[in-house]
Amino acid sequence: MNVRQLVIKEILHRKLNFALSLTAVIIATASLVCSVMLLRLYDIKTTEILHTKEAELKQRMDKLKDDTRKSMLKLGFNLVILPEDQNLSDWYSDDYSTKYMPESYADKLAASDIIYIRHILPSLQQKITWPERKRTIILVGTRGEVPNEHLSPKKPMEQAVPDGTIVLGHELHTSLGIKVSDSIKLMGKTFKVKNCYTERGSKDDITAWISLKDAQTLLEKEGLINAILALKCLCTDDILPVIRKEVAEILPGTQVIERGSKAVARAEARIQVGAEAKLTLEKEKEGREVIGKERRRMVSVLIPVILFACALWVAFMGYINVRSRCEEIGILRAVGVSSKTIFMLFTYKHIFIGITGGLAGIVISGILTFAFTSSAPAVQKALLASFPAVKLGLMSVIGAALLTIAAGWIPSMIASGQDPAEVLREE
Repeated sequence: MNVRQLVIKEILHRKLNFALSLTAVIIATASLVCSVMLLRLYDIKTTEILHTKEAELKQRMDKLKDDTRKSMLKLGFNLVILPEDQNLSDWYSDDYSTKYMPESYADKLAASDIIYIRHILPSLQQKITWPERKRTIILVGTRGEVPNEHLSPKKPMEQAVPDGTIVLGHELHTSLGIKVSDSIKLMGKTFKVKNCYTERGSKDDITAWISLKDAQTLLEKEGLINAILALKCLCTDDILPVIRKEVAEILPGTQVIERGSKAVARAEARIQVGAEAKLTLEKEKEGREVIGKERRRMVSVLIPVILFACALWVAFMGYINVRSRCEEIGILRAVGVSSKTIFMLFTYKHIFIGITGGLAGIVISGILTFAFTSSAPAVQKALLASFPAVKLGLMSVIGAALLTIAAGWIPSMIASGQDPAEVLREE
């Protein structure tokens, strides 16, 4: 009978000792593999959660950006470029500039590579007395928006007024009984009424719009304008200083002011909400990273303790096995079995326990991981796809075998070192 047969018969004869040793190895292997799988599962779930939140954040930011764009379009132009020597106190009180700049400035700005300004509208505005109607009105000359040559075209916020036509605010056309298609005179020139606006509740109700060319002729300001209206992009926070710097470089002798504070504040509030959402996502990411580190730290402490306890248990079972087989060992030594063979007899048994326990621990750990975690099937599938199962399984089996060999080394040495005469005499 060879050593392997003796190992099998000994296992079948001492089932309880074998079962207890095997259980310790299974616990050690399953604990290690389960910890690795759960940590990997946590990482996958973290990645999935962050990707979901990032997608939600992107969708939310896109909606906020679109809402901001719509809000700013409803507001109208929120930037005014004025001549540098224009007194702002006078401008705020009169709502028009008494200083002038070249009309070509609007084309120069549109042709520049500035990216934070859209919808550029040159205008000539002045408060006048309408001599034919004996009314004080605001006369605005506009030629329509100048497109940004380096940016994709956008629908104009304000349509141009054709030469020889006029558009009237609500108060003017209602109080004077003027209708669309009527012909009226303004400062000696005849205009055809192109449109009559509804009530806006602002100075627009007493404003008359004509073409920029007609306004320059009537006001004797050929080739001049006194304001450039524009729409500021709210793509980043506090962009106004950057715009002022860039406009000053492109259009020397000008100044930039912002208007429409309520809508701007509303748009900036939306931007702030988006920034807070990003911050929340970062905190979520940091929080999960901290939890992941804590779990790894706990595993790094707990697993060695479990392995050490299981190794002690296997060693204790091995010692009990040696003590219970003293008579058998004495007989084997008496019939000529060498101490090396006795040592290999116990070592083979521990190797068998290690390999069997390692394989069983891997299977049990897999069952426990998928049975007692609430992960979605997609997450479990991702775990299987990214998990180095073969490598971990091989390392676990080898590790379990080495653990049992190390734990059973001292009992095996005790068994192989016994004197058969002393053993048989005692028995």
